[in-house]
Amino acid sequence: MKTRGVVPTGLLLAALIAGCDRAPPDAAAAEKAEVAASADTQTLPQGWRRVAGQDVPRSAAATPQLPAQLHSDDGVEVSITDIGRIVAGGDDVIAVIEALGLGGNVYAAPERSATAAGRAAEKHFLFNRTTGVEGVLSLGGSVFLGNSLRRHAVLAERLRATGHAAVVIDDLQAPADKVRKVADALGLPQQGRELAGKVQAQLDQAAAIASSNTRRLRVIALSASGAGGLPTVAGADSAANQLITIAGGINIGEEAGVANYSQLSNEGVVAAAPEVILVTDNDLRLFGGEAGLWKAYPTLKHTPAGAANRVWVMPDIALKSTSVGSGAGALALAQALAELSRG
Repeated sequence: MKTRGVVPTGLLLAALIAGCDRAPPDAAAAEKAEVAASADTQTLPQGWRRVAGQDVPRSAAATPQLPAQLHSDDGVEVSITDIGRIVAGGDDVIAVIEALGLGGNVYAAPERSATAAGRAAEKHFLFNRTTGVEGVLSLGGSVFLGNSLRRHAVLAERLRATGHAAVVIDDLQAPADKVRKVADALGLPQQGRELAGKVQAQLDQAAAIASSNTRRLRVIALSASGAGGLPTVAGADSAANQLITIAGGINIGEEAGVANYSQLSNEGVVAAAPEVILVTDNDLRLFGGEAGLWKAYPTLKHTPAGAANRVWVMPDIALKSTSVGSGAGALALAQALAELSRG
């Protein structure tokens, strides 16, 4: 398997895709992966701003207590005896694994990973709704950690029928809950609770900053990888919406009442009048940089955000996933929005 206000009429319901991409078996490889991830960060156009939390929580290395017992989000009790070769369904799961000091256990991950461990995985694959049991089994992993009920529930059920350990940790739940569940699956429940507590404290701090804003700014979060490859905006049922809301912004996709990632017409972009444009590092690359972003949505130039050239670039793991980096991301965004609202 080789692989993955009211806004007017321009919104069309789009499909949410799975886009995430081992971590190295030794410290030297881990360092190499971290350097590669850092080097991949783009130099931004003049006037644009990088908004990234600097204090993503991490846990001291500990010995997993196995077997681990976990209630999978698809309603099944799972016993995990071997986490040496994890097949991970997404960057949100991988980021927690990294934060727990077990990035080297990520054996297979989707393509286009935004995490160091995902990029350094021994095997990569394209993950979508049609991914089959045979393909996953052929990877030779010891446990499958899926990250979406929509994409992975049926797959996990079929994997278990073959005797393969499989857990689903749904992507739509709160960051702290997800951190705890991933840690439980790895046999590190205490470390997971501590890590989740740090993430929640950051989220609470971001909310406190947002509560003092004199007004809520209008934000559009763009993606190049939705709706069959067409540019989309983050809707209500997305990690980006959670982040924007906690940080004190108004997500125009949520305001329109749509879920996941949806298309927005050029007319809709103007009518939505965003004051801030958010995009991730990976999506900016997929757009083709600055020129590609303006080409995808030319009328963005005619919005308050476009006129001010106010484009903020965030790490994928903060904006497009609820995970261990959500608190740091929300805090950074809340501080940036507060600064702008005062200006």
